[in-house]
Amino acid sequence: MIDGNQVVEVVRALGFTHVLWIPDSELGKWNDALSVAGTPRLIRPCREGEATAIAGGLCLGGARPLTILQCTGFFEAGDSFRNFVHDMKLPLIFLIGIRSYRAHQEGRSADTCPVFTEPIIKAWDLPYALLPGDFNATDLEQALKRFVKGRRAGAVLLGE
Repeated sequence: MIDGNQVVEVVRALGFTHVLWIPDSELGKWNDALSVAGTPRLIRPCREGEATAIAGGLCLGGARPLTILQCTGFFEAGDSFRNFVHDMKLPLIFLIGIRSYRAHQEGRSADTCPVFTEPIIKAWDLPYALLPGDFNATDLEQALKRFVKGRRAGAVLLGE
């Protein structure tokens, strides 16, 4: 998985103004770089539903937020997501870590997060790209760019 400095470079290159993030699992390794980046501005909400609501408000105000969370947090944020993306038609973009994805693929985990993440994303009718296992900065940038250029909501799922 890419390091935090590379994530900051990709997020800056795509014009994201804010990152809403509750550090967790593998994505937590990006903490130091995101904390000192300055741009994009890091916002640390208390819950994932709150992160989605803040991202919605920022988007309404003309900002381009990126919400980074783990799949279980996306499950928790469902109602906020539904309201901002489907009712208000805001182009919110999410970077979602799928906890235990690689271990599950190898039969080494009974964690159900990898089982339910894609079906839930599909049920919420959210376009997505999946980056399983190792990926580089170019892979991440291309996956995010699809939603940024299309000015539409979407998610990049990261297999942790």
